Amino acid sequence: MLERINYFWRLAGTGFSFFLFGAVGVLFWGMLFPLFERFLGKGSLKTRRSRLLMTHIFRLYMNFMRAIGILDYQVRGGERLNSAGRLVIANHPSLLDIVFLISQIHNATCIVKPALAANPFMRIPIRAMGYIYAEDPADLVERCATELREGGSLIIFPEGTRTTPGKPIKFQRGAAAIALQAEAKILPITISCSPTTLTKQEKWYRIPEKKFTLSLDVGEDIGPIMMDKNGNRSLATRRITRQLEQYFIERMAHNEKP
Repeated sequence: MLERINYFWRLAGTGFSFFLFGAVGVLFWGMLFPLFERFLGKGSLKTRRSRLLMTHIFRLYMNFMRAIGILDYQVRGGERLNSAGRLVIANHPSLLDIVFLISQIHNATCIVKPALAANPFMRIPIRAMGYIYAEDPADLVERCATELREGGSLIIFPEGTRTTPGKPIKFQRGAAAIALQAEAKILPITISCSPTTLTKQEKWYRIPEKKFTLSLDVGEDIGPIMMDKNGNRSLATRRITRQLEQYFIERMAHNEKP
């Protein structure tokens, strides 16, 4: 009986949390943020303050869900999360991954779709936080590289979509191309969600029988990523992508061991 009560409590809490996320997005970022964003300063100072504000809001949101019993979370190696100029790459097991990462990284940016940057509710905060968007792939790579050279932390999910449970991961080459362009260090983060939930195949209301735990396992820096002697950027990008895939396959297998 208590287990069923707990289940329906978490189901209701999950629904309310999704509603809260959307409501805050419209009310705070769409209506309130434009009123006070001028007081955040200008240029890079405004960008850093806006990103830090997002970090605090997302951490508050994660802590709210933890407090009402929907989830728990843990971070291993968190002291490495806020080093400057890191390309942060992670696997993508759940819908909450980007919220979780930004809640832990103070100067984080990410890539957003141009359509989102044009959204009337989100365009002002997206521009204030310096989130990256571009129609042209070459322009996008250079904008990302510039962000890394200037000391920001760029978050990328190299799979391009959420991880399918039970299937091998397959990385796209964008992350490797950006790292090469910036000659940046890569900070690999393995995310685990136990039991699995909010995957690409699951609706929000398909919650697990018990509270789930999100874990960040922060690895050591890889790189800086440089061109090899043959100077062939396409070959180097493929080689680095395969190496990163192998790293995550091994780390995820290690984390799954009892």
